[in-house]
Order: sequence, then structure tokens, then C-alpha cells
Amino acid sequence: MAIPNAFATGRSPNRSVVCVTTGILGMLTAEELEGVLAHELAHVAHRDVLVMTLAASAGILAGLLTRGAQLGGMVRGRNNNNGAAAAFMLTLVVSLVVYAVSFLLIRLLSRYRELSADRAGAYLTMRPAALGSALQKISGGMAAIPERDLRGTQAMNAFFITPAVKGLGLRTLTATHPPLEQRLAQLARIQTELGRAG
Repeated sequence: MAIPNAFATGRSPNRSVVCVTTGILGMLTAEELEGVLAHELAHVAHRDVLVMTLAASAGILAGLLTRGAQLGGMVRGRNNNNGAAAAFMLTLVVSLVVYAVSFLLIRLLSRYRELSADRAGAYLTMRPAALGSALQKISGGMAAIPERDLRGTQAMNAFFITPAVKGLGLRTLTATHPPLEQRLAQLARIQTELGRAG
């Protein structure tokens, strides 16, 4: 696809794949692409897909409980059992709270995993500035794409190195990636640290 991005997927290093779009290949220099690939390989090494899948299990379980409570409420509702209605409501409320908390915690964990992959990629290549430059180019490339063209890729946001989302507000709270400014600031600190060590 022409959208400039990259992602890693797979539950273990032996069963993982790192993908780059054709859009990113024509946009980045060799050093920038190396930084992006190092970031994605860090996700593989840290088993981030497995970590995020396990973290999402609480939300999935809460969704299943909600669905079970709905079905149980329908069956018991025919008997006009007030105890069943109260149990249904309690299960529904608890499940919704667990789902909401799980949703926000998964987003926080995802942002942390992205920062960790940036950090690991920067140390792996010893060129944090190249990764920072790549992130700026990819973000700029994503910003230039019309919103309607990004909608088809939004389901992949958690996997992309830079999400296919525009705007701030509530989206920032529920974002799967930290703000570009935060990522660039971290990479700049690493660049300074490496400059002092060298």
C-alpha cells in the first residue's frame, strides 16, 4: 500500500513477521529504514504482540460476561424473576467497568511498548536521530493522506509504527501510540547520552 508505515506481528520471535509498506520504502533513507526496522524488531524481541494479547484478555472476558448476562437476562426475564434482573444489572455494570478500565490500561501499555521499542531501536542502531527523522517523515506522510483513505487502515493502528489517526482530544487519551513530540524527545535524550559516551 502507498500509506507509509511498518509493523511487526507474531506471538514469538520464531513466528514473527516484520512488514513495511511500499509507501515507506520510497520515503526513507537507508539509515531511517534501518531505524524503523530496529523498532519493529524490538517489538518482536519483547514479544509485544503476545503481551498485548494477554493484556486484552480481561477486556475480552468482560465482553463475554456481558454477553452471557444479556442472554441469561433474556431467558430469566420471561419468568419475571427480580433476583435475576438484579444479578443481570450487577454483572452488566461490573463487566462494563472492567472493560472500560481494561481498554484504558491496554492503551497505556501500548504507548509504553512503543516507547520501549523506540528506545531499543535507537540503541540497536546507535542512530536515534535516524529513527526520529523517520518518525517525522512517516507522520508527515500520514498527515498528507485524506481521512477517507486512512479509515481502511485504522484497525491496524496498534501495529503501525505511526498510527493512521488525525486529531487530538479523546483520541489522545485512547491512543495506541505516544505523541510524536514525546517520542522525539526520548530519542533526543538518547542521542545526547550516546554523544557523551562516544
